[in-house]
Amino acid sequence: MARALVVLALLLLPSAAGAAGWGNVEPGTSTIEQVRERYGAPSKETRGKIEGYDTLQWIYEDAKAPSGLFRMTVDFGLLAPGGFKASVVRLLQIEPKPFIFGRHTVLQGWGVPDGIGNQQGAVSFFYREGLFVVFDAEGVNAVAMVFTPPQPESFAPSAPPPAAAPPAAAPSPAPPRR
Repeated sequence: MARALVVLALLLLPSAAGAAGWGNVEPGTSTIEQVRERYGAPSKETRGKIEGYDTLQWIYEDAKAPSGLFRMTVDFGLLAPGGFKASVVRLLQIEPKPFIFGRHTVLQGWGVPDGIGNQQGAVSFFYREGLFVVFDAEGVNAVAMVFTPPQPESFAPSAPPPAAAPPAAAPSPAPPRR
């Protein structure tokens, strides 16, 4: 049992390159084709328009959600310096099951956060490399993790970015935190 938990933890930790990402999906870099190749067809697909741009959202839940998650949501459509990239991941949100991403696991995987918040009793961590984590009421288990392209130095949200946030420009990747 302990060996299985260690293997699961290693599989769920972020990669060492580029911005914050999870499960081989890195906002600002990964494409719709890469997500489809890795996770298959979503449980639900929604098309929308944000600031005049066509966007797409894929939701993986129940049996289609990756192991250890209740749900994974991937938003496509990124306004980058070179123009709008409809097939590039803008946001990745995962909703882990209890004990998958505990506070200590997040700190070991992503390091000390650039900001810590507390709204309505929920502790949250903010990382400029593109991660926002919301913990349960006890501050022990992550209930939502939102991955974005790296954020500018001046950006420090007081609440998690909404799932339908407008396309963000992709700044140059920050060096990984270890």
